Amino acid sequence: MATAEMTKTVTLKINGIEVKVNEGATIMEVARQIGVRIPTLCFMKEYNEIGACRVCVVEIKGARNLAAACMFPVYEGMEVLINTERVRKARKTNIELLLSHHNMDCLSCPRSTNCELQTLAFEFGADQFRFNTTEFGEEDVMDDSTKHLIRDNTKCILCNRCVAICSKEQHVSVIGRNKRGFFTNIGSPFALPLESTSCINCGQCVAVCPTAALRERDDTQKVWDALADPDKYVIVAPAPAIRAHVGDMFGLPIGTNVQGKVVAACRMLGFDKVFDIDTAADITVMEEGTEFIDRLNKGGPFPMFTSCCPAWVKFLEFYYPDMLKNHSSCKSPQGIYGSLMKTYYAEKIGKDPKDIFVVTLMPCTAKKFEITRGEKVDNHNATAYPDIDVTLTGVEFSRMVKASGIDFASLEDADFDPVFGIASGAGHIFGASGGVMEAALRTVSEVLEGKELAKLDFEEVRGTERIKEASFEIAGKTIKVASVATPEKVKEVIDAVRRGEKEYHFIEVMACSGGCVGGGGQPHTPQYLRNEMDVPKLRASVLYNIDKDNPKLRKSHENPVVKEIYKDFLGEPGGHKSHELLHTGYVERSVYPSETLADYLPKE
Repeated sequence: MATAEMTKTVTLKINGIEVKVNEGATIMEVARQIGVRIPTLCFMKEYNEIGACRVCVVEIKGARNLAAACMFPVYEGMEVLINTERVRKARKTNIELLLSHHNMDCLSCPRSTNCELQTLAFEFGADQFRFNTTEFGEEDVMDDSTKHLIRDNTKCILCNRCVAICSKEQHVSVIGRNKRGFFTNIGSPFALPLESTSCINCGQCVAVCPTAALRERDDTQKVWDALADPDKYVIVAPAPAIRAHVGDMFGLPIGTNVQGKVVAACRMLGFDKVFDIDTAADITVMEEGTEFIDRLNKGGPFPMFTSCCPAWVKFLEFYYPDMLKNHSSCKSPQGIYGSLMKTYYAEKIGKDPKDIFVVTLMPCTAKKFEITRGEKVDNHNATAYPDIDVTLTGVEFSRMVKASGIDFASLEDADFDPVFGIASGAGHIFGASGGVMEAALRTVSEVLEGKELAKLDFEEVRGTERIKEASFEIAGKTIKVASVATPEKVKEVIDAVRRGEKEYHFIEVMACSGGCVGGGGQPHTPQYLRNEMDVPKLRASVLYNIDKDNPKLRKSHENPVVKEIYKDFLGEPGGHKSHELLHTGYVERSVYPSETLADYLPKE
């Protein structure tokens, strides 16, 4: 009986076409099944199904009012009309009303030609001057307080996507609707600057914003200045996910491997050396794996959390400071890379670190925050320098390529430079959720077992599910692990551990769905595509294919470059010098600093 109810179908007509679908589907979902994309600016599957923008309205035969297709469920005998004159006029008018209170500096807007509002305005022939443009008030503020993004409320259309993702997936809820009516705006509680809240810098709000109301902070000018400075030796390195998503910005299909083209473009931009962050990922495995083995020998503390995601680290510091002792002290691959560039590499090429300008290309806005955490190196008794000078997202890097007139899609593939140019497959898969866990397990298993693994693929921790659990028998011990993506799900896991319902030895955490391939610094993908396809899965497949296509080097501890660095410079993994350069500490953070909040509360 239950099965029959679950598979009950209804018959309806859309523009005269008869369709049979499962009961409970919405008009929008049914339309997609027959090849029609009903436009929307607010709908975000599973997270923001509120029918706020009214751009998706359709006509239902017999109904007086137009209905929001994103929310309206189909029923037996329904007749839907989706492109009548009434529907087209209503959609156009609703778009024009949004434009009436929108900053129209499209030519200088970073989202121009990739703005969902702009696209629909063009498709419907909207008149931006039909309604008088309203002057912006004090609620239309620009918030540039954070290191990773800029919020410009003159471009906000109140779609609520950012609010929904921040609350329902990222769990931090640091933005929401303030005031009412015409003065409604998106902001933080008590109108606090975003930097004064418990924002974790993940950038998921940027990823889902249909306009440029939320955008990554652009640091490209700092890199241009360094490239033009003859006294600077400028080096760059892309993260794993960069090679899986930058192609989107140049019209290539989602899930195209552009590693060689990224290297070639970097050389044409004028970087002195192009290295691979994935080499540092292999070193991360050595340090984090050694730390995990040490905990196994000492009996804890468990679970041990991975440390590669700075947004997750900040989430832990804000919301679970009592569990900081469980966190690996190992720096992320970006942190390790920066530290070694200003020490090991500086010594190797005989340069003062103050003359080396280190740039990283990241899929994540939180990496912009990470490089400001205060980790410095002090080399040759000189002044302390930041490990990394600038972090660019893939979007910013693409802007530099376009500004240089480089035909990215036509570039011939190039190879990374030596020293930091060889990475194992384990290092490459760091960009996918479960990849850090799998990379660590490959090395930890062989070290503990004292022999080669018969099978290197730990498929149990792969995929874009938010929580993946597994247990493995390693050297006579049952090792329980989990790979978790998004703070909402890690809260679920940690709370279960606290209640004694779950037990793990090792937990990988990523703040973004799918891992780094779903990070907040990705090229903007229109929401209708995000609703219909698993974009992080397509991008992750690039990294797993790189791993699979290099069968001779799939384990971090077999990387010859890593072996050389330990032999010539670091000593043993987990040793004194490694801890000095490759490990870090964490701090307990107040959700709302009282001294800051007091400045914004109403005065008596």
